[in-house]
Amino acid sequence: MDITITPIVTEKATKLTEKLNRYMFRVSPQANKAEIKSLVEKLYGVKVVSVNTAVVRGKNKSRWTKSGLLRGKSNSYKKAFITVGEGQTIDFYSNI
Repeated sequence: MDITITPIVTEKATKLTEKLNRYMFRVSPQANKAEIKSLVEKLYGVKVVSVNTAVVRGKNKSRWTKSGLLRGKSNSYKKAFITVGEGQTIDFYSNI
């Protein structure tokens, strides 16, 4: 099974990183905690202490246009909160 993982870099995620040494990732919906943990440890070379996941449900969206009201929905996705060991960090910008 192919698992995708992308970092989430927002103000809220940055505050969690500074305060609790916790990082946020957007992961594949079918990925479980053990697979996420092994992938993060392999990709970033850190010791993962815990993995928490949450499914973010899609929001309903609507807008007015010349042709009338258009309705749609954004996609739902799975979010993973990764807590790494004390003194370890993940650098998202090292490979840019």
